[in-house]
Amino acid sequence: MAKMRVGLLFGGRSGEHEVSIFSAQAIARALGLGKNAEKYDVVPVYIRKDGVWVMDAQDVLTSGTSLVVEDGIPVEPTTRIPSAVNGIDIWFPVLHGPNGEDGTLQGVFELMQMPYVGCGVLASAVGMDKLAMKSAFAQVGLPQVKYMEVLRSQVYSNPCIFPKLCDDIEATLGYPCFVKPANLGSSVGIAKAKHRKELEAALDSAASYDRRIIVEAGVVAREIECAILGNDHPQASVIGEISFNADFYDYETKYTSGQADLAIPALLPEKIVAMVQEQAIQAFQAIDGAGLSRVDFFYIEATGEVIINEINTFPGFTATSMYPTLWEASGVPFEQLVDRLIQLGLERTGTGITKM
Repeated sequence: MAKMRVGLLFGGRSGEHEVSIFSAQAIARALGLGKNAEKYDVVPVYIRKDGVWVMDAQDVLTSGTSLVVEDGIPVEPTTRIPSAVNGIDIWFPVLHGPNGEDGTLQGVFELMQMPYVGCGVLASAVGMDKLAMKSAFAQVGLPQVKYMEVLRSQVYSNPCIFPKLCDDIEATLGYPCFVKPANLGSSVGIAKAKHRKELEAALDSAASYDRRIIVEAGVVAREIECAILGNDHPQASVIGEISFNADFYDYETKYTSGQADLAIPALLPEKIVAMVQEQAIQAFQAIDGAGLSRVDFFYIEATGEVIINEINTFPGFTATSMYPTLWEASGVPFEQLVDRLIQLGLERTGTGITKM
């Protein structure tokens, strides 16, 4: 029986380019182990930071180093996606953030009529846009922190409007509050504001990343996470907890070794575990998720409240990342996890059968 050719697509144009390479390395290793090695041929396909696709990019995958794009060399649009992609049986997109996790790449696969791993166009787009995500969560009654939507035009408005905007935020949300671009992942562009000067700076920074901004009320809580696996009948993993010494879980804390500790499974009351798992599945279904997602929550221990924070439709996938580690603790080892995800991708497009 011929092996299935898996297009392992990584790199991309987002600020999480390097993280994508590390995730792809871990997945490639897992697909080369045991029964996976008998079933799959991995074809590493790399997207440079300028958007050019590079076929058979084993050198990048092996070295873990991105290709340097030479300045001044124009790229013809017709050469961006090579014709050799037609030889792929299923795509395994390992891209984090915009231009990979936001539905744009998923739309390309849909146009090519190619099966792929993970969420579709709708779920990916809603999962990336924090404001659309919160609207979807509100529709199914999931509890959330108070928040406000802000437009770049309000931040860059005349000197009379901007102070009024800050007044409204202070009156509605108070301090501390968190200012986030609506469409970026991995804590990029996020800032915590504890007073007016920090709020103004945070709004200005977020506006430089996106025309839509979300401002959320701060909450004192434990940060817990649940991994989801499946299509129409998704399953929830054990719960993990993140602890750190930084002011909040920013990009540096997230991706610097030793900056954060993971407790898996988290020490939580059984009823809280059940509540988180139920709400994680509810959130996944609210955005029409497929394949995988990681859902993040706040647990306010003093009141027993569980508040949903966000969903990540393609979380970090290194061997030590929260998503695969949660499934490892739930009885699904990394090697088996990537195989299941491929089968789920085939199931979703009607080209395969899976038990999940």
